[in-house]
Amino acid sequence: MLSIPYEINGNKFWLSPGKTIFWEEERILILSDLHLGKATHFRKSGIAIPQQVFKEDMHRLVQEIQLHRPAQLIIVGDLFHSIENNENDFFLKWRNDFRHIPILLVQGNHDILNKKWYTNAGIKVIPGKYMHQGFAFQHDPPAANEELSNFTFAGHLHPGITLKGFAKQSFRFPCFYCTAHFCILPAFGYFTGLATIKPKKKDAVFAIVEQTIIKV
Repeated sequence: MLSIPYEINGNKFWLSPGKTIFWEEERILILSDLHLGKATHFRKSGIAIPQQVFKEDMHRLVQEIQLHRPAQLIIVGDLFHSIENNENDFFLKWRNDFRHIPILLVQGNHDILNKKWYTNAGIKVIPGKYMHQGFAFQHDPPAANEELSNFTFAGHLHPGITLKGFAKQSFRFPCFYCTAHFCILPAFGYFTGLATIKPKKKDAVFAIVEQTIIKV
């Protein structure tokens, strides 16, 4: 999987088909909306979601860590989907293998686990907004009329873009949605759904098609 560079305010960010952004200067891996535990949550409601979904997401995260070798992970919200379940236990086993990498979680609307659980997992939770080296990290995308003093990375939306094929058929793909002032990351978790965006001409959209990333 080949990442592509994207420069923001003199810093180089690598956009990956694995649905992450690697900040080269700071060696920080940025991702959003894993929604771990969602599959189990739905299975408890009688909806058959295979356990393999969780395993594939965690395997992809390991691949991104091995590829970029980050000094830190910043997750812009919704690491977990709801209350504790067996997927959270599997995550703790995974976390023990990567205790050397600090994880900072900008709290999302689904991150409702007990504070002690995050502490035991070695995860620092920041409510609202996190600032680092002139960049902002928050879960909710900025409002359309919001004035931003810092370039902002956000999640929550699960952005997707519709592309048309040669036979006029339409396909939707997850994407990175970047404007001059913010970038909304695709949902890292596979079982998350998509919200179709309508970018303006000056916006940059990078679609994730299978294991490649394409600038639209």
